[in-house]
Amino acid sequence: MFDGLTQRLTRTVDALRGRGRITEENVADTLREVRIALLEADVALPVVKRFIDAVKAQALGEEVASSLTPGQAFVGILHKELVALMGGARAGFSLRAQPPIIVLLAGLQGAGKTTTAAKLARWLIEQRKRVLVVSTDVRRPAAMLQLERLAQQVGADYFPAQVSEAPPDIARNALDQARRGVFDVLLIDTAGRLHVDEAMMEEVRAIDAAVSPNERLFVVDAMAGQDAVNAARAFGAALALSGVILTKADGDARGGAALSVREITGQPIVFLGVGEKPEALEPFDPERMASRILGMGDVVALVEQVQKQVDTQEAARLARKVVAGKGFDMSDLRGQLEQLQKMGGLGALLDKLPAAAIQRGLPADQGDGQVRRQIAIINSMTPSERRQPGIIDGSRRRRIARGAGVQVQDVNRLLKQFLEMQRMMKSMKGNRLKRMMSAFRGGMPPGFPGS
Repeated sequence: MFDGLTQRLTRTVDALRGRGRITEENVADTLREVRIALLEADVALPVVKRFIDAVKAQALGEEVASSLTPGQAFVGILHKELVALMGGARAGFSLRAQPPIIVLLAGLQGAGKTTTAAKLARWLIEQRKRVLVVSTDVRRPAAMLQLERLAQQVGADYFPAQVSEAPPDIARNALDQARRGVFDVLLIDTAGRLHVDEAMMEEVRAIDAAVSPNERLFVVDAMAGQDAVNAARAFGAALALSGVILTKADGDARGGAALSVREITGQPIVFLGVGEKPEALEPFDPERMASRILGMGDVVALVEQVQKQVDTQEAARLARKVVAGKGFDMSDLRGQLEQLQKMGGLGALLDKLPAAAIQRGLPADQGDGQVRRQIAIINSMTPSERRQPGIIDGSRRRRIARGAGVQVQDVNRLLKQFLEMQRMMKSMKGNRLKRMMSAFRGGMPPGFPGS
């Protein structure tokens, strides 16, 4: 989401390297570039002005410690002010109220409210909460059916309603059911419109008055740009918002909504939607997001993702297999590639690594498309070929390439990479592999940052 802004800010800060101290002249030059970068990212103009003024006040006269360069010192100031801009300390909505906790989702049509309701339900279930979801959207075709099916996928209960009922009555009846069924959380999905209008605002205010939610979350599309700011302002005037959920943050949005909506609504971003899958919702942390914007990565989030999604039993099995001298075959490689896909693909992992690490150490041609092609190639092999890739001659390579829909050169490249991996596995000593197995049992992949 912040790729363009990150690249621009990184170049800007690099220009300060080699300076003896931060002066008014180099601050003015740098802030001019920062202002352009923020405006290009579609950050609201009033927000940009306040941010630049705050950074300037912090930077002028800043003495640079002997261990730092002016560039590093300025990054520290930018990081601090970005964190403040996005809400300061990590926020979140409280789960300590008397159950059922009522959560109202509001926003424009197309922002992803219904999908977000299911993602949020799944996240709450992971927190050991019983969740009931209900749709008050009586206008959009199949809206209720969509939420019902999504609720089934994530394991939440669904409250059925008829399109002939009034939305406030649906919400009120769902609340009665949540109380009778001893649910911890009631999630209410409201109808959206293609634009802000008074009828929409009146309906959502009526639902709000009927159930008095504990949390009122504004769901906004990260790709909406300045329209997101206008919608945030309108919903903030209609409802006492308690937080914001930013959806589609995995797309090519320029990030302006994330940096503007906190300032406009006065409420923190509490969740970030980072994909279409039910698990693609993560709590928003301003400090970690500021680090990612400045090209410093988010290794903590990467470690958490690995601990949560890597199949540690499969990893330990593979380590035991190599220790026993049984070798590393193509089926094992396919399993590792599929693990990578489950974690959101290579792009999702690179997004959390520092920009410098990506530039120095990771091959640019190893994209998600390459991973999919490699899995297709392995799937085109026979079981004996996966166990013994050495038997794959020219005719077999042509057959595998046709089956996978790739060129023979792609098959050759994969086999070469596999042989290199095999040699690396064989060169490992027993004690090192035992340490790897111990790391997997602890939930941390071997050689992972922080392990």
